[in-house]
Amino acid sequence: MKTKFLLSITLLLLFSCDYNTPKLYQTETLKLQAISEHVWQHTSYLNTQSFGKVECNGILVIDDEEAVLIDTPTDAESTEELYNWLQENDIELKAVVPTHFHVDCTAGLNFLHKKGVESYGSYLTLLNASRHHQPIPQNAFKDSLTIMVDDHEVKFKYFGKGHTTDNITAYIPSDKVLFGGCLVKALGWSKGNLEDADTIAWPESLSELKLAYPDVKKVVPGHGKIGGMDLIDYSIELFTKK
Repeated sequence: MKTKFLLSITLLLLFSCDYNTPKLYQTETLKLQAISEHVWQHTSYLNTQSFGKVECNGILVIDDEEAVLIDTPTDAESTEELYNWLQENDIELKAVVPTHFHVDCTAGLNFLHKKGVESYGSYLTLLNASRHHQPIPQNAFKDSLTIMVDDHEVKFKYFGKGHTTDNITAYIPSDKVLFGGCLVKALGWSKGNLEDADTIAWPESLSELKLAYPDVKKVVPGHGKIGGMDLIDYSIELFTKK
């Protein structure tokens, strides 16, 4: 109870400030920050040949001592660090959902499976993960899935091809927060890794996403800074340009 009280006080302080508020939790390998009443952004790091050291975002939806994780951190060690932070705050991780099959979404799945955490992914993610020898979610869904965190919906949906053929998004209506994942680009970012992309379908998928959630207030991209619906507009323009 004491830990939960301190967590609530920290949240109150965080929400009186803007996105530049110092992180609640930060090490060299993991950052955690509350971005709304029930949603936390996690950021870990991936060393790449083409783009150097890249910040990779995911989110946690937390309420009433339970949580759902969207995308794991980029390796087992930082996933364990996040898991331990939840444990120290008496929060049970009830499920994890990677938004596509790449390592910056799935790297921590095997660790979490050993801890008894259920994982879910679109059937396309399961197929792609298997083909590319990445960790595989335990349970499949077709186009959409809703998971409850206490009485808060986390709505997962597939809008079409883009960064990959399987990229999905997560929307939390109560907080009006959208996790666009790698389907959505942060302002000023390039097209990024296109190895598994469909750049023709990408703008249409984004347009469908924008139509589905007109009330979104905050958008979290897979990489880079949080924003609003302007991130979706920027991403549409980026992939519409010839």
